[in-house]
Amino acid sequence: MKISLHWLNQLLDRPTDTDEAARVLTAMGFPVEETEQVTTSDGSTDVMLDVEVTSNRSDCLSHVGVAREFAAGAGCELNPPEIDPPASDGTDVNTLATVTNHEPDLCQLYTARIIRNVKVGPSPDWLRRALESIGQDSINNVADITNYVLMQMGQPLHAFDYDKLAGHAIVVRKAKQGESIAALNAETYKLTPDHLVIADANDPVAIAGVMGGELSKVTESTTNVLLEAAMFDIVSVRHTVRNLKVKVKNKLGTESSFRFERGIDPLGVDRASRYAAKLICELAGGTLAEGVIRVGAEPPTPRAVTMRIARCDALLGIQLGADRIVDLLQRLGLFPTLNDAGDAVTCVVPTFRLDIEREVDLIEEVARANGLADIPVREKIDIVAQQSQPHVDGRRRIGRTLVAHGFHETITFSFLTVEQGDMFLAEGESPALVEHNLRKQEPVLRPSLIPSLLRCRKMNYDVGNTNVKLFETGSTWRRGADQKISEQVTLALLADVGEGQAAAAAQTMAALRSAIAELIQQLGDHGASVDIKPADPPNFDTAATVAVNGQAVGSFGLLSAQAGKAFDLKVNVAVAELELAPLLALYPPKHQVGPLPKFPAIERDLSVILSEATPWAEVEQHVLATEPAMLEQLAFVETYRGKPIPKGQKSISFRMRFRDPETTLRHEQVDPQVNQVIERLKAKVNAELRD
Repeated sequence: MKISLHWLNQLLDRPTDTDEAARVLTAMGFPVEETEQVTTSDGSTDVMLDVEVTSNRSDCLSHVGVAREFAAGAGCELNPPEIDPPASDGTDVNTLATVTNHEPDLCQLYTARIIRNVKVGPSPDWLRRALESIGQDSINNVADITNYVLMQMGQPLHAFDYDKLAGHAIVVRKAKQGESIAALNAETYKLTPDHLVIADANDPVAIAGVMGGELSKVTESTTNVLLEAAMFDIVSVRHTVRNLKVKVKNKLGTESSFRFERGIDPLGVDRASRYAAKLICELAGGTLAEGVIRVGAEPPTPRAVTMRIARCDALLGIQLGADRIVDLLQRLGLFPTLNDAGDAVTCVVPTFRLDIEREVDLIEEVARANGLADIPVREKIDIVAQQSQPHVDGRRRIGRTLVAHGFHETITFSFLTVEQGDMFLAEGESPALVEHNLRKQEPVLRPSLIPSLLRCRKMNYDVGNTNVKLFETGSTWRRGADQKISEQVTLALLADVGEGQAAAAAQTMAALRSAIAELIQQLGDHGASVDIKPADPPNFDTAATVAVNGQAVGSFGLLSAQAGKAFDLKVNVAVAELELAPLLALYPPKHQVGPLPKFPAIERDLSVILSEATPWAEVEQHVLATEPAMLEQLAFVETYRGKPIPKGQKSISFRMRFRDPETTLRHEQVDPQVNQVIERLKAKVNAELRD
């Protein structure tokens, strides 16, 4: 923010010099980066201060705002300008023009005043000097007044030639496809419905919040002026500037857009309009129509924020006392009131202080006003060790377990192409799109982590890496049938399918299933019920769902070759995706321990031939349903397809471990249970015992 020292002194009850201004403003949190001697066109000299203003202090993007901060830090008084406009000519402004706002969300407030019979010409010396002292060029008295009020009060304004507005109408709307506007910077911009414009009855006459148009600008032939003062949406202005690449003096944006992008004072709109109308009448000899056309939200009520004295002392590490705190806040114009108990202060925050919303913001104000240098620096910091959080430890356990299985963790980008995102959406869902000109090629927030891993696998293939195993935890986004976007954190795994056909695929699926099972055990307890059931989702050759203790948590399977081609994959892969929240809910693990067994176990391996459609989960269910006595463990071994097994059938091998805790178990004690299992499988799933 460029500040004129002479201009600054006009707003103070006593003059200051360059050194004091730089010292006080820096202490208040507004460092003066550079000072420059300026000579204006009439030979006058001034000092221009380049003041750094943080993005949350839009109230200080003006001479009044900077002067207010200097006065608070230096202990002097602020002398704001007189803003009461002259008496009107009695003509109701509403009979002279109309304002229609079709986009109240993007233009929260629009006001218009009309000054008639003005004489446009050169600006007086004092006005020209003021603008030149901060690096601006003088245009004419009316245009210079709008720029002067902008730099004085921080509220952007624009003056239209009233007689050039078709229908004497102002219409706030989105641009129509194919419209364009010749702007004041001698550039012509092609507009789209993404851009908010100010139009007359026919065409756009200004880019809202950014720049006026050439056709309606004020010139020496102008006799009647419509003065705009408005409040535009921050995001809309920022998007328009960057999308159209509006530049002034090789700098992106304008003085107006710079302030709209950071927020303006809602109550400052009318103040600036009245002040500019006053100056136009004084310097251009016009007469003001009665009243103001105002379309938009009602003036906001200043919010109240309370700060505890004890909390302020604790955060700053110094005991200032209630009276000192009240005095500091009063100097900053925050209207503090101490409660009856004397332990809390409530401030009525002015509407121009958009940055003050909560208690800690007031504490920061106290620190600034008292002096940041007075806050003691402690040589030692007290650190209290806190118990680790379960969800953090659970994530670490996930990482360690998967790394032990040979997986490598990835961190990938969250955006996909539309085609890649659509592949992993369920029926009735639609993608979550990001509207941004820089994301035209990949505008979709990923609905699944799997495509991110597939893209990573493609890069590994390109550099010759084989036998790749990847995992990642991250957010995914989906838009449901109700058009609401939901975010979910998931865990995804990817593993290469080894050389060969069915055997390699089965081996990879078994390894992936084993990794998932151990992951669940590591997070929870060994008694957790893990159900694996066949599924038939799109983009997979074979797949299964995973449920833990009856709750579905995800799925895994072999990606189809067609889906792999969409990511230009030259290898077959198996993938899995699990919801992270129910997995972390299992943590910390609760394992039961007991003494080591004193007597040996007997293991029996069985291989049964059954229909291809019969899953292992069903076989397991029937084995356990027989309730074999002394059965300690039932474990899946493998699935075999091929000769001599007939087509349409497969061989499933499993192992049963029996143990008697009281004595050594004999084979004849186990035979009845094994026979019972065989008979049930024959009856229930038409199984045949394989030799």
